[in-house]
Amino acid sequence: MNTPPSPPGVEPTDGSAVRIGALVPLTRPGWVEAGRHLLAGLELAVREVNDAGGIVGRPLELVVRDTAADPERAAAAVDELARLGVAALAGEYHSVVARAAAARADALGLPFLCSSAVLDALTEQPTEWIARLAPPQSRGWQIYADFLLSAGHSRIAVAAQPSVYWASGARILRDYLAARGGTVIELDMRTLTPTAVCDELVDNRATALLLLVGHPEPAVPIVKAVRRDQRLAEIMIGAPAGQPEFAEWAALLGDDGAAIPFLRYLPERLSPLGVRVETALRERLAEAPSFVAFEGYDTVAVLADVLRAHGADRARIAEFWPRVAVEGTRGQIQFSCTPGVSVWQWAWAPIQVVDRDPAEPGRFRVLHAG
Repeated sequence: MNTPPSPPGVEPTDGSAVRIGALVPLTRPGWVEAGRHLLAGLELAVREVNDAGGIVGRPLELVVRDTAADPERAAAAVDELARLGVAALAGEYHSVVARAAAARADALGLPFLCSSAVLDALTEQPTEWIARLAPPQSRGWQIYADFLLSAGHSRIAVAAQPSVYWASGARILRDYLAARGGTVIELDMRTLTPTAVCDELVDNRATALLLLVGHPEPAVPIVKAVRRDQRLAEIMIGAPAGQPEFAEWAALLGDDGAAIPFLRYLPERLSPLGVRVETALRERLAEAPSFVAFEGYDTVAVLADVLRAHGADRARIAEFWPRVAVEGTRGQIQFSCTPGVSVWQWAWAPIQVVDRDPAEPGRFRVLHAG
């Protein structure tokens, strides 16, 4: 029997569950592997909260909805979850989808702690209802640009598909590199085949190619084409959005998928909590957890702390963002107002530039940190 949810702002007294809505890409065209890791982190944290007594004696319940990388589907899920009486929303990996979810949550007055999406302008206007754990795209991609310059790359091609997220990334790179003597050559993947990309790289004398495209298509065919073109033996391939993080990348590309630097959001050393959570996530996933799994865990850790302090009242949850101080798996989590970012932001999430070691593609090398 399902107990009808109480109206927002009314605390049940019957010990019924405190519900959190979780937005996760679990089917294609969503990045399913990222969604699986995100959900594993969310679920592990919920289990640990309940093992420790729940939310002041009430169990914490995750109500999961698959966004499938579809903004309209995500917005509809936010409406449904709001009607079900969830205290807050958590999750989402894809920036464009998270933006649609954040807009709807803001309109409904439903707190949303976004786990992974990085787009700076997560909402059109500043809002008190939304907070985010992942670093803003501008900070991460500028750190990536610093890495490119330090590695001697100043003529950089970007193979890009049309989307707000990819366009934002290309703009960040172009502006940051141009101010430091670099050049960005944009290759429109609506019209170019992987073979044509190789020709463009040669013609433009690019020393690096960045993949601002979906995975596995067309990222995997592009990598294969470049790796097999003898004219491009010295070119660096990069993937700032993190495509090589997941095991599927290595499975599809093998040795070709190594030495492709990407951004991930882990510290040099995990805290004792992070080490313990890593072990539990590895057991749950049957593989090494990605940074996305840690983001999922930290999301619930923050929400549980807020719920213990203020209950399930939505307005009080949103009011508490600037007072959050939670020890997460990757450091102390606190939110602040960040210039150019429209939501409450964990300002100092750790950022690394990492690649898979060519000598051992299952191992990651840290190349740069910021």
